Amino acid sequence: MLDTALTVSQLTYKIKYLLENENSFKGFVLKGEISNLTNHRSGHLYFALKDENAQIKAIMFQSSAQKLKFKPKDGDKVIVTGSITLYAPQGSYSIQVNSMSLSGAGELYLKYLELKDKLKNLGWFDKPKRELPKYPKTIGVVTSPTGAVIEDIKNTINRRYRLVDIILYPALVQGAQSSLSISTQIEKANSDNICDVLIVGRGGGSIEDLWGFNELATISAIYNSKIPVITAIGHETDDTISDLVSDLRAPTPTAAAELATPSSLVLSNNLVDIYRKISYMYQNILNTNQANLLNIIERLDLSSPVKKLNVLSEKLDKNEKFIKTYYTYKLNESKSNLAKLELKLKSLSPKNKLESSIKDLNNLKVNLDLFYNYRLETVNKRLVDNIKKLDNNYQNNIVLKIQKFNYITDILEKVNPTNIMKRGFSLAIDKDFKIITSIKEVSVNDLIKFKFHDGSVTTKVIDKEEK
Repeated sequence: MLDTALTVSQLTYKIKYLLENENSFKGFVLKGEISNLTNHRSGHLYFALKDENAQIKAIMFQSSAQKLKFKPKDGDKVIVTGSITLYAPQGSYSIQVNSMSLSGAGELYLKYLELKDKLKNLGWFDKPKRELPKYPKTIGVVTSPTGAVIEDIKNTINRRYRLVDIILYPALVQGAQSSLSISTQIEKANSDNICDVLIVGRGGGSIEDLWGFNELATISAIYNSKIPVITAIGHETDDTISDLVSDLRAPTPTAAAELATPSSLVLSNNLVDIYRKISYMYQNILNTNQANLLNIIERLDLSSPVKKLNVLSEKLDKNEKFIKTYYTYKLNESKSNLAKLELKLKSLSPKNKLESSIKDLNNLKVNLDLFYNYRLETVNKRLVDNIKKLDNNYQNNIVLKIQKFNYITDILEKVNPTNIMKRGFSLAIDKDFKIITSIKEVSVNDLIKFKFHDGSVTTKVIDKEEK
């Protein structure tokens, strides 16, 4: 017995061989919910897949994880393909996942995001939104003919605005053929060209139920519609791509009917307000015209010939009184000016002026004689004094100039080089005609020229001796 006993390792590797080589455990498809997800820094994903009754460990290596089109998280329901593998040191088995995708609604949501990004990049969501007509005559409704949506829309429109006609374009709003059905009816409404507004919608539901409004056929039909489109898909929290390309999104079908039509109550109140404004404006115009009429009557009364004649007669009397007063004043003023002129003429008589001028002339002659004699004596005296001063200044300047000349001459004689040479001195000059002042400037065999006060000699240096 002991010889046939297996070791733990032998048993583990035997199980490993059986599991990993069994075809049914290779490349199988498994669905479950992600739990305890770990995103390792190496890029590997470690997690568990579970259902209501069991769970199994799983690993997805970095080479496979980087190909995922979504970011996994705990709670995601997924479908994986993989193979069973056993880790011998711990005797535990797990799934080596090769590929993974979201299950059900999750997969649809990925498609939703992918198409949404694509259309956004194409600029479909940037299309200018059109204004809805204020008073539509015909409203088209693309929805199921048997659901509550059409009844809600009819009831709302009949309550608010009965002047509008409703045309139902029946369509499938759920299932595989829903997108084709919806888009066909939108295109038919555009082809009929009798609707002012289109309401496209359905009641609430899951993402699978609303998926027909996230498919390209429906979205394209709404985007290309020549008629303004209101989408009313699901409840207020439901979002579809059709809502993004429509001209207006309503949270519910009832709200869509309200947005598409004016309220008869509001219109009635507006009419009352308009009537009041017209009455007020009419009364203002009437009051203004009455005031203008009274003004015209007063102006006509003031413009009558009798009143004008009376007014002119009063003006004539006033002017007559003014003229009498004015000319009396001017006459008195002229008399006063005449008296002043007579006095002025007497004062300006030529005889009087001549006598006065002769008298003034005689006085002026006497004064001029006196002034002339006085000025002549004064000028003569000043002239003599100035001549004396000038002569004294001249003599003094001559003496000063002579003294200065003699002084400068003495200085020049003292510094005259010729006089210095007469006392036995001479001036030594080298070949460049520069004065030699030191024995250091002389070399043996140099030619030196000596200047005396009465001539010069040229010598050659045979020897030199420094102190």
